Parts: sequence; structure tokens; C-alpha cells
Amino acid sequence: MTEKPTLRQRSSGVLLHPTSLPGPHGVGDIGREAYAFADFLAACGQTWWQMLPVGPTAHGHSPYFSSSAFAANPLLLSLDKLCQDGLLEPADIKAIRGQVKDRVHYASAERFKEPRFAKAFDAFERRVDPAAKAAFADFCEGQKAWLDDYSLYCAAKEIHQGLPWVEWEPGLRLRHPAALERARQAFATRIRYHQFLQYLFHKQWAELKGYCAKIGLGLIGDIPIFAAADSVDVWAHPELFCLGPDGRPSVVAGVPPDYFCQKGQLWGNPLYRWDAMKADGYSWWIERFRATLSRFDAVRLDHFIGFHNYWEIPAGDKDAVRGRWVLAPGEDFFRTVLRAFGDPRAEAGEPGVPSGERSTTFVSRDGGPLPAVEIIAEDLGTLTKEVAALRDRFQFPGMRVLQFSFCDWDEDQQPHNFPKRCVAYTGTHDNDTVAGWFRNLSDKSGTRTVEQVRLERENALRYLGSNGVELHWDMIRATLKSPADTAILLAQDLLGLGSQARMNLPGTVENNWQWRLTPGELTPAVAGRLALMTGAYGRGPRRWTK
Repeated sequence: MTEKPTLRQRSSGVLLHPTSLPGPHGVGDIGREAYAFADFLAACGQTWWQMLPVGPTAHGHSPYFSSSAFAANPLLLSLDKLCQDGLLEPADIKAIRGQVKDRVHYASAERFKEPRFAKAFDAFERRVDPAAKAAFADFCEGQKAWLDDYSLYCAAKEIHQGLPWVEWEPGLRLRHPAALERARQAFATRIRYHQFLQYLFHKQWAELKGYCAKIGLGLIGDIPIFAAADSVDVWAHPELFCLGPDGRPSVVAGVPPDYFCQKGQLWGNPLYRWDAMKADGYSWWIERFRATLSRFDAVRLDHFIGFHNYWEIPAGDKDAVRGRWVLAPGEDFFRTVLRAFGDPRAEAGEPGVPSGERSTTFVSRDGGPLPAVEIIAEDLGTLTKEVAALRDRFQFPGMRVLQFSFCDWDEDQQPHNFPKRCVAYTGTHDNDTVAGWFRNLSDKSGTRTVEQVRLERENALRYLGSNGVELHWDMIRATLKSPADTAILLAQDLLGLGSQARMNLPGTVENNWQWRLTPGELTPAVAGRLALMTGAYGRGPRRWTK
């Protein structure tokens, strides 16, 4: 057997969102190809499969702008599994013809899948299967705290032809009890349909997660720091967000100008009323962590800096230049959250201990490890000493990205000086691929000159001892070789793919989140090479026996 994965052991994995898996229905899902990818990772000696947020998406299909912080994206459901469950016929799941195999086509995938979801729901409702009906009822009751509002929100969005909730009729928009009750009665069938889709995801995900655990593979998820303005979370809990009288944000989130974008990034999410959240014991956040950690073994906490201070932009601004830093209740927040999970770090406090200098392992009285919430702090960007102290106080591993290691020839940023307690990446979903990054000398969205970019590439070649022919493997080797406890590689970098395979270009909306693997692209040769390198640098799985 393999040990339960932990971020405190030397290990590695691959970042690939399920939408990027191959498959016949226009978008990757958690069916057959997900199991095949898990097998590929296990065969390569990997410990982790990291994903982006799995929530339902809206315009632009960004996983970081979801209509719910708790629900899952029905597009990830496997039609093959619905056929195996007897809810669809084999003829229902024929492949979409003429699809471009290396891109997600969300519109065609939705047109294909949604009628089949409806058919599966009708079949389920007609079926006399007490065990299945009981399991569905148990799920609805167990997830009632978020599922009731979410399913009503989805049904109301349909009735209002997709309009944002701030444009609904006043009674429903303002959540008057009588209006909510009328809507629940009027939309009862559609409410149950949306509950059914979440139940299917819960069932299919549990099967995939169980399989991954069996082969020694841990799953890393992602929690976006902010909620979308047009989301069930803001509609159901307006008291927790900075909103005007009309329900629209009064101030919005983003980041100032940085490496990625000259005018910063205007995300547009409403900001939290941290005073209201603190008064409520951060209950919404605690339940959000609980929901995510039920699906994943570890979680990347997006924009960790925002838990100490966040960039507040006036609503209505066209970019993120005009903003101000505002303090957030970082230490009190994390102590409260960790305490809710019985994590011993809630009572710890080591202000000023640099990342990686101390890596305390908490143990119980009988010598076994105490339960802990596995959190990766996404601390990229303007990392002040106060933010670093918050991260280190709770011993969260931060992130290091190799593509940032050669900008100014900073010794502390070079791979051999990465701290032990961190997660090292070749790149993230916001970066270009390694091959694209190396070839692209004129990224006009960034903040550096062409000469600075050229020097950065020269620094990389010199440090890696590379001639540039297989720079992606040279970067992979440096990532795996680094002292970082955990190393995560982009799937695109295993294949040496260029900028056409980039997942996201920060500051833009169109043409993102679309890249997909093509069938058979992850060959045995790639697997063998990664397995050898993983073993050579001591990141292979550890075996144990009872």
C-alpha cells in the first residue's frame, strides 16, 4: 500500500484540470479518461493530481468565477457513467462529430450534455429503486445548508432567462420569505433537477477519489478567494459582502500592476465585509473549507495575500490602477478555521520564522500524526514581510514558480534555494507554458522591456546548463531537483507545448480555459522519462505494510 499523501513529504505531481482531459463529448470529464490519467500519474511515480476549482462556471468559463462556492460543474459529469447506471442508452452518448480535439468547445458541450442530463433525470424519477432514491434523499439532506439555495438560484436564473439576480423581481431578489416559498413551489421540478445533478457529481467524484486513493494518488483542489457577484453566495448572504442598496458591489477586487499586466487585474468580485464574517465566526468560510476538503486531500488557497491585505478598487473603474490596500483579519481568520478542524496549528504561533527554517511535525500522545488541514498558500505577487509572517505562523507551504526564478538573478528565487516548506511549479495556469515562455520575447501584457525578457532567458539557459532544445525537460528537472517538499508540473510542459496550450492569459476574458490533451498524447515514452526523473530526485511513492 501507499501512504496517505501529505505536503510534508518529498513528492511530486501534475497540474491538469479535468476539462483538459480527452473525450468524445466536447469537454473533459471525470469518467474514463480521468481514471486513465490517474493511472498515468501512478505509473510515473507521482503522488498528486492538482486541479483548478471544479465549481459551475458562467461567461468566459473561468473556474475562478463560479455561480457557487459549494456546488460542482455539471459539465464534468461523465455520460459514460450515466449509461453504466442505466440512466442513458448507449445511443445517447455517441461522440460529437467534427469537434476540435485539442480545444474545449463549451457551447457545443453544453448543447450536447444538457438534454442527456434531462433524460437521465426523467429516467431516475421514473425508476423504482428505493436504494437510489434513499441515497439521493440523504445527499439532499446532508448538503441542505448550501444545496437548497443553490438549486433555487439555478431554477430562478432559468425563469429569468439568465439575468443576474440583481435584475430579478424585487421579492425574489431581496429574498422575502413569501416570495422564496412561492418560487420553491413553482420551480419544484427544476429545483429537484439541479439537486440531482449535484448528487450525480457527488457520486461520480466519490468513485474517482476512492480509486485515486487506492493507487496512492492524492487530489489537490483550489479555493478562489472571492465569490462572483452574480452567484448564489452573494444572493443568499448579501450581509457578508460590500454591496450597495441595489445589491451591486460598491467596491471590487483585483490586483495592482504586476508581472502579468501593466494596468493590474480588475477581477470585479465584490469584497467581503470581514467585520460581519468575524461576528459570525467565519461560518461561511468554514463550511466552504469543509465542502472542498471533502473532495480533495489538499487545497491551494488562491490569492493568499488577500487574507492579510487586499486591493480595493472603486466599482465602475475600467482597470485596477486606482485602488488602495485594505487590511484583512488574517491571523484571527486562520486560527478560527483551523480550530474548527482540530488542527494543532490553530494554537501555534511563530511570528517571524522564515519559511522553511522550521518544519514542525505535530504528533499525538501515541506518536501518530494529528489531523491537519493541508493548505497551499498561493503567495505570488507582492509578498510583504507581514504576509510571509502570516504564512509561516501557520506553517503553510507557499509557492515558487520557476519562470519567476530568473528575472533579476535573485539568489533567493533560484531553484536550489527554494525553501523546503513550499510547492515548486514549472508554471501555473496563469503562466505561459515553459516552451511558450522561452520563445515569446514580446509579451505586451507584461511590465518588462524586451531587453529584460531577453536577459531573463539568458539567465535561465545559464543556470540550467541548457542549450534550449528541450528547455521544458530542463525546467522539469530543476523543479524536481529543488529542495521543495512538493513539486508540481504542468501537463503541457511534459509535452513541450507552446503558447497555444496556455490555459489562461491574466487580464483577458476570451479564449481562455480551452486547452485539451489529445488522445494518446501522454505516451509511454513521456511516462518513462518522468518516472526516471521522479525516482532520481527522491520523489517517488513510499510503500508501507500493516
